[in-house]
Amino acid sequence: MKTRYSSLYFVVMLMLAIPACEVVDLDPVSTLTEANFYKTADDMDKAVLGVYSRYQSRMPRDWTLLEMPTDHLYMSSYRHIGGLEAINNLDFQPQNDIIRNFWQSTYNGIARANTVLTYLDVPDDYIGTRKEQLEAEAKFMRALFYFDLVRVFGGVPKVTGILSIDESRETPRAPAEEIYALIIADLTDAIQKLPGQEAMARGRATKGAAVALLGKVYIYMEDWENAYRYLEQADEFHYRLLDDFASLWKVANEDNDEVIFAMKYIENENGHLLSSDFIPYFGVEGVASSGLEVALLAWGLHKEYDPADTRKAATVAEYWKAPGSAGPEEWRPYVKKFAVPHSGRTSSGLDLPVLRYADILLLKAEALYHLNRPAEALAELNKVRARAFGNTSHNYTLADIASPEDFLDKLLLERQLELAFENQRWFDLVRTGRFMEELDQVEWSYNKATETPQVVDLDPRPHFKYFPIPQHEIDQASPGVLTQNEGY
Repeated sequence: MKTRYSSLYFVVMLMLAIPACEVVDLDPVSTLTEANFYKTADDMDKAVLGVYSRYQSRMPRDWTLLEMPTDHLYMSSYRHIGGLEAINNLDFQPQNDIIRNFWQSTYNGIARANTVLTYLDVPDDYIGTRKEQLEAEAKFMRALFYFDLVRVFGGVPKVTGILSIDESRETPRAPAEEIYALIIADLTDAIQKLPGQEAMARGRATKGAAVALLGKVYIYMEDWENAYRYLEQADEFHYRLLDDFASLWKVANEDNDEVIFAMKYIENENGHLLSSDFIPYFGVEGVASSGLEVALLAWGLHKEYDPADTRKAATVAEYWKAPGSAGPEEWRPYVKKFAVPHSGRTSSGLDLPVLRYADILLLKAEALYHLNRPAEALAELNKVRARAFGNTSHNYTLADIASPEDFLDKLLLERQLELAFENQRWFDLVRTGRFMEELDQVEWSYNKATETPQVVDLDPRPHFKYFPIPQHEIDQASPGVLTQNEGY
């Protein structure tokens, strides 16, 4: 039998995944082959759960690539993650392990989806529309993985099947336009075949999630007509903003009407470490006895929150004392958004949203403004704004968005405050052409006693809009096949 590998170059067997919502008792990996697996509908369901598992395992540390180089975070004195300080300083190198791991994990997810699609026709015991549903879930996830890759790297190898080692070494990068075409095709098919949320377990893709994601994809392509078409269609699935922003970040309220698609976690079974990454090393009373404190909250973001904005208290903690300490609290701002009670540094059971309705409303506002419908754009923007303040007293007016630059200022600020640390900031700055301006000079720490911030001059370059292709992947390919991004 021909030896098969998942692209590109670094893979883990699909069957090793332990899904978020189910624990799957699989045979030892040495006994799992195409001859004895992918034979039943249940086998295929487990394989689809393995696709989700790859995104689930990658997502808690996506901030290292998508938030760390922005004006939201800066490096702490705890050097737990190799390559993080370089990312923080906009020193993007092809040898950086964070960049390499992102590439490899994402392609492994694509390989798992491709495996599902390859063997989908093998079982003969599907009931009803289960086969079509599993196909649509695999395509949804493949689209999501490729959407991440094309935004991070630009054009990347387009792989839609199972490759041998020799084939993977000869697979060049496809143009970004071709990757976007694949994403659109996958999501369009997923929309046709996926059921609504009422027929799907939480944590699995739904028709509404595919519609919302496709609308977001069109935003990045600046196809405003299609973006608005799908973002508006997302309203048909009865998503809504919760009244209380802080309730989004409570384990007891995870399956709410604002979350469109999320990665599921279970405390102490398949938890994550994001709830520990930002909290002080010596822990937080009522949250955890210790933290990782890998990165610190930047003053550049902190100062943007109006005291009346309810998102501030849910996102930022300004004062701290160690668990059991009898002393007073001290000024030590940290990211609070994911700081739910958990028993160990890798044990948090808080679900992490991939798509939520506030993001869709703000994207819809963007599409409407570009379609020369500023009053309607303002209405969508103000829905998010009004939820944040609990009333309409802080709503924007048409005078506030009189020019395209004014509108972009307000939109990016609202997205920054609403979606902080949800891995949107880097993409927002890059796609709007603002990353050079916003990251030229940033404010990291803040001395409360002297009321002075630490001002840091960075050196953003135009080619930073894409990260470098990992050198390890270039070296594994045949000479000249996998080219590097410009400027690296």
